[in-house]
Parts: sequence; C-alpha cells; structure tokens
Amino acid sequence: MTTLAQALQQEHVDIDAGIDGEGTMLDAIAALRRHIYLEEELLFPPLREAGMLGPVMVMLLEHGQMWHLMDELEPILREDPADPRIGSLRRDLVAQIEAHNPKEEMILYPQADTALDEESSSELRDFLEAGSMPDGWVCDRA
Repeated sequence: MTTLAQALQQEHVDIDAGIDGEGTMLDAIAALRRHIYLEEELLFPPLREAGMLGPVMVMLLEHGQMWHLMDELEPILREDPADPRIGSLRRDLVAQIEAHNPKEEMILYPQADTALDEESSSELRDFLEAGSMPDGWVCDRA
C-alpha cells in the first residue's frame, strides 16, 4: 500500500512533469491549485495540531507566493500562449516549486503517515484518489 507521504510526493512529480511540458501548462496550474487545496484543507490542520506550526506557516506563505504567480500566468496562457512573458513566469514558478517541494517532502510529508488520525488519513487518501477543489477556493495567503 502506498503511504500518504508517497502519494503526496507523487503529486509533486506529476505536477512538475506538467510544468516541464508534458501536457498543458494550464492543466499543471489546475493540478497545483488542487494540490495546494488538499494540503491547506486536509493535511496542514492536523499537522498544526501535532505541533508543526512553524513548518506549516512557512508552507502557507510559499503557497501564497505561488498562487499569486499562477494568477498572473493563467490569464496570459489563456489569451496568448505565445506571449513572451510566459517563459519568465514559468521559470519563476519552477524556481518557487523547486525550493518549496523538498521542504514538504522532507519535513511535513513523513508526518502525514504518523501524525494524522485514522479519520484525517482516510479523508486525505480519498481526496488524493478522486477529490476536486471547490470552485472559487483560494489559498490562505493569496
């Protein structure tokens, strides 16, 4: 059975592949927004309760930075996929993700398999398998 940490890390791999050109950038942005939702709504609250307030706060701040960048990038992609600004914005997003993901993978994700109670773990696993972000949801620090 795949652990929660492994499943969360696989989402990172899949999102990175989309941003690196396998699929559309808009699909990758949608996947990243969904991933941020699941972390902020399902993973981070029990981790905060388990005493990981500092690391969670750092991740929330970084999510906000990525969210703002996606808000800037998404309409440009929709209006003109050949816009020269896309390359720079994409590089900025990749740099933020490359700095962000290892912290989650090394610090927070291992705790997902030990700090979450059975109900929280089940809810997170169910969402990973088939959940969708509610329309209009915005990350905590956006």
